Amino acid sequence: MNLAPPVDRVAVERIVREIVRSQSPDKKSASELVVSISARHCHLTDTDVETLFGSGHRLTPRKDLYQDGFFAAEETVMLVGPRKRMLPAVRVLGPTRSASQVELAFTDAISLGLELPVRASGKIEGTPGCVLVGPVGVVELAQGVIRAERHVHMNPDDAVRYGVKNGDRINLRIQSSCAAVLEQLLVRIDEASKLEVHIDTDEGNALDLERATNCELFT
Repeated sequence: MNLAPPVDRVAVERIVREIVRSQSPDKKSASELVVSISARHCHLTDTDVETLFGSGHRLTPRKDLYQDGFFAAEETVMLVGPRKRMLPAVRVLGPTRSASQVELAFTDAISLGLELPVRASGKIEGTPGCVLVGPVGVVELAQGVIRAERHVHMNPDDAVRYGVKNGDRINLRIQSSCAAVLEQLLVRIDEASKLEVHIDTDEGNALDLERATNCELFT
């Protein structure tokens, strides 16, 4: 009796991707690509929220973000850098996290006198710290200030269409008055994610993103 040859999973995955792509020639048709500028902001722990805003305080949603369950809060903090220079009103984003983190653009870092590494969100080991000042108290972060690495959120269906895995890299082409290609965006895949690119303020301004006529992801 002849046994069937073993399944080549790599070949099967490639065939599935080709079929999906042939059925959806416009890569944006299944999930519309959104490119967002992520302005300076911070994420806080529950403990730091209470220290800065008062015992028992909870973040107050001000505006829902594109990703479900995330929001810009009413609360802001003053950020003080090592040269005693400050940013007076850095928006807090919710929900709270297990570790506080501040995300700034390159020009923010220069004005504060900080040398910031480019890191994926949450990768704060060995990064600079700062002082956060709220209406009630002060938090001194020993680490946690980063330049957020440009990245793209997508769900597993989007990942199949683009032929990528979590942690892979993908490129973004922007058509605008300052057309350019941003390379090596970090791919972050989650069941609940919508297809969205995050770049910082410096990158968005340099690309004239507000007047872009087309945005396209490609490998």
